[in-house]
Amino acid sequence: MNRKFKRTKAFMSSVVFFGLSLVLVFVLVYGIKYICSVNGNSQIPIYRVDTEDKKVALTFDVAWGTDNMKTIMEVLEKHNIKSTFFLVGSWVDDNKEIVKQLSESGHEIGNHSNTHANMTALSDEDITNEIELTSEKISNITGNQTKLYRPPFGEIDSKSMDICESLGYQVIKWDVDSLDWKEIGPNHVIDRVVKGVQPGSIVLFHANVSYVSEYLDNIITRLKKDGYEIVPVSELIYKDNYTINSNGVQKNIED
Repeated sequence: MNRKFKRTKAFMSSVVFFGLSLVLVFVLVYGIKYICSVNGNSQIPIYRVDTEDKKVALTFDVAWGTDNMKTIMEVLEKHNIKSTFFLVGSWVDDNKEIVKQLSESGHEIGNHSNTHANMTALSDEDITNEIELTSEKISNITGNQTKLYRPPFGEIDSKSMDICESLGYQVIKWDVDSLDWKEIGPNHVIDRVVKGVQPGSIVLFHANVSYVSEYLDNIITRLKKDGYEIVPVSELIYKDNYTINSNGVQKNIED
């Protein structure tokens, strides 16, 4: 009887130990996952937002030239929409009035570095200077701090991501590349964008390219006809309680 009791006790102890072990593993795995999620997985830029809302962001990289800026702003005003413009600091130096116009028109301004250098080839100090100097230039004109950063050429590594996070930036890339810089013609640009967008998409355009007047109005008209609302990046992305998967898709964490 005593021997049977001991065997039963030993068995129950094993079951309890096994159960506690499973609980501990569960807590560790999902606890770490939750912590990483809340911190936003800062090693991956945002390419697209996971949302059921038919919202998209049209973004413009501005590094040189001014020929199309008036046309772009007129088309956006015609449709009563706001976009996000990622500006290079050296361009800001020569175009303060345009920067002011963008800001006063309600468009969002993001940081695109100071000299459009490949950040992955620079030192920590140089990366920081590239971002902070541009931020200061924009702030001196608009009175607003930039919180969105787009790396030149889309090139970014873990070092640059860490620096951006330390400076309070969210790094923004894109899931739809218009390829307007390749001079592929307006019809191809329109086709790529209209077919490529989905809810939460971030579209990449460049300001100083050909055919802007021929494709931008058309794209916006067709997106609106398809039921899309066009918003600045900051109105599309999550500021906190999110995770970013390996494909750069930002997802909200349910409370």
